[in-house]
Amino acid sequence: MKRDDAIKKVTEMINDVGVCMLTNIDEHGQVISRPMATADVDKDGNVWFFSNEYSGKVTQISENNELNLIYAHPGHNTYLNIFGIGSIVIDKEKMKQLWTPAVKAWFPDGIDDPKLCLLKIDTKQAWYWDNSSSKMIIFFNMLTAIIRGKQFQDGESGELDLD
Repeated sequence: MKRDDAIKKVTEMINDVGVCMLTNIDEHGQVISRPMATADVDKDGNVWFFSNEYSGKVTQISENNELNLIYAHPGHNTYLNIFGIGSIVIDKEKMKQLWTPAVKAWFPDGIDDPKLCLLKIDTKQAWYWDNSSSKMIIFFNMLTAIIRGKQFQDGESGELDLD
């Protein structure tokens, strides 16, 4: 898949799900995951989040910036795993551009909140599984595969290189 097509596919899947599990490894070698609401996917496939500059995740990203973003929408049978490099961005203009009223739930002082920062994930690779059929159709196709003794074909999947 061409880079532009890969970015379009990743963007569509992220926009469909919205919230991911941001996963990294802490200073003790433990895998840490936490839910994050996506603020934006830019034209280069970078994923943006609002965060607290003084949070544990920001400290961890400062020490080890290799991250995975796991998006899952079981109701639509779509899944996306992104590997990328995280960075902390303090840019009021970018914050204004990405701001939505929902962000105020975490940052009641708005753009002027002194803790507010952005996390930018420079997407390197993504793996996806996309089977937008209904659960009944999937079940029927699985049953058909079992009866016919054939392997179940579970939709579209692949690796996307965005680097």
